[in-house]
Amino acid sequence: MRTTTPDGITLDYDDHGAAGGAVLLVHGHPFNRSMWSPQLAALAAAGWRAVAPDLRGYGGSEVVAGKTTLEVFARDLVALLDHLGIERVVAAGLSMGGQIVMELARLYPHRLNGVVLAATFPQAETEDGRRRRAEMAARLEREGMDGYARDVLPQMLSPRTIASAPDTAAHVLAMMRSTSPAGAAAALRGRAERPDYAATLERLAVPALIVVGDEDAFTTRADAERMQALVVGSRLVWMAGVGHMPNLERPGEFNAALVRFLAETQNGRR
Repeated sequence: MRTTTPDGITLDYDDHGAAGGAVLLVHGHPFNRSMWSPQLAALAAAGWRAVAPDLRGYGGSEVVAGKTTLEVFARDLVALLDHLGIERVVAAGLSMGGQIVMELARLYPHRLNGVVLAATFPQAETEDGRRRRAEMAARLEREGMDGYARDVLPQMLSPRTIASAPDTAAHVLAMMRSTSPAGAAAALRGRAERPDYAATLERLAVPALIVVGDEDAFTTRADAERMQALVVGSRLVWMAGVGHMPNLERPGEFNAALVRFLAETQNGRR
């Protein structure tokens, strides 16, 4: 399916199920909505409506070069919800997607029934991090995605997943290789400007689930425990032997935690 944002950018999305409440699934960088395939089926089977868009610059959505901030991504998602007639959602995001969910919580807290923060962290970028993101953006525009994809695959997935689940590794690699270099570079530049979300998480007034793998190369246990401490009543699921993509590396375990959390959210419990 496809829609157009207020500034004229086309976004592709999947919309599965229609019986219960809505869940918005926000992919990470440099992936696309196909990373949520195991969750779309599980959520629909559990009676939830699951919406998974390709962010601008990714997948089948329109590529916008230059710089795309997390605020722009968040406004695109709210426009999609408006297009679909969905007032409130549980927003689930992984990595950059988790930071976009935090941006939704900062700008549009009234649109959220709950949040799921997977393999992500709330702190603003450091000066060194901003420099490295700018350098990587330039590299992607200069060289394309292939070399980068091969370099970071061992950071995206645990060694166990790469060895035991070659189809998953191939899927992750294919997503990265197929991403537009210009779109990925724009997101890197915009993400470098993100604010610190600690205060946003402290103000969060809806249930929160935090999911992190113990072999994640980007999100540490300290990051996960800090988020749990910031969000009153939040739940932390710590997945052993899992890297940066728990929803693909251990989909059964991830789905069970997600569906259980959604049921509790629907029943008004944290």
